[in-house]
Amino acid sequence: MLKVCIIGCGGIGSYHLSHLKQYTDLVTVDGVCDLIPEKAEAFSKQTGAKAFTDFKIMLDEIKPDAVFVCVPPYCHGEIEFALIDRSIPFFVEKPLALDMALCRRIMAGIKEKGLITAVGFQCRYDMLSDHVRDFTSKNEVAYINCTRFGGIPGAVWWSNKKLSGGQLVEQTIHQLDYLRYTYGDAEEVFSMAARGFVTEAKDYDTDDLSVSVIRFKSGALATVATGCYSLTGDAFDSKTTYSTREKRLDMYLLSHVDIFGEKTEEDPEKAAVGDLVIKGDGGFSSKSEGKITYRQNGDAGIICDRTFLEAVASGDPSAIRSPYEDAMKTLELALACNESMETHKAVKLTL
Repeated sequence: MLKVCIIGCGGIGSYHLSHLKQYTDLVTVDGVCDLIPEKAEAFSKQTGAKAFTDFKIMLDEIKPDAVFVCVPPYCHGEIEFALIDRSIPFFVEKPLALDMALCRRIMAGIKEKGLITAVGFQCRYDMLSDHVRDFTSKNEVAYINCTRFGGIPGAVWWSNKKLSGGQLVEQTIHQLDYLRYTYGDAEEVFSMAARGFVTEAKDYDTDDLSVSVIRFKSGALATVATGCYSLTGDAFDSKTTYSTREKRLDMYLLSHVDIFGEKTEEDPEKAAVGDLVIKGDGGFSSKSEGKITYRQNGDAGIICDRTFLEAVASGDPSAIRSPYEDAMKTLELALACNESMETHKAVKLTL
């Protein structure tokens, strides 16, 4: 059994704790830490883990086999270096940090110690990404349109861009990572931001929305639009469209995929039971005129977290879809968009 600790007992920490509690065959949660004692105690009551307010004391006392780092974007650095110094594998929530230079120093330490790491891009583990990757590998994508719109999260630090990185870095980085995973790497970005639509929020100092144009190494272009000005779900339809000259794929993150224009062979066995087909992996597909639909079933984060822990147990990280080094490329893309917003210039990527 692996001894696991959690650093950060807020909302995202609760998300991972809900998974860890299901892995009774693999882990025990032995230590939980938060600067707010009441939060750590709440996690302790759920697991029997010892509560701490100092993560270094916890690491030295518990000596965990793996740690989940679930802290806000501006809190990274000291925690990761402490884990590296103690040669402890770790899972870190996105975004990795708000500073690429810091990430490079952390990555150097990871490589020196040969540590197994993973990052919280759970969307890579859904039942849809293989269908999207198959589509983009077999079809020449010319243009991608990606949108994510919502409201203002309740975390007190989120509305300060210096602390959160803004919506593109803190939330829509999931879409950026999914684009990289399902299509490929980018080489240049140009972004613009707007404010003035959100007037009711207090202590609010971030962009209401931003639009980024991304050029991929393949030559294809994408636009990524994201906003936190929405008051209802009717404000905008958030999805990603991969467009070719003859067909398209619409992806609704962690929900479903619609493929239009795909020619499919009729399957008599499937037709006999109607247009709903239950796939072996638990996903769903259905066919209607001119469209194929695949649906997500279950929480991709359960697979994401367990994959990391199984890698730690076996010493084999090959099944991890988002190790720290790869996640740095997604962070660079997001931070380059922020840089472009500030400089009003296109930014080339280096990783």
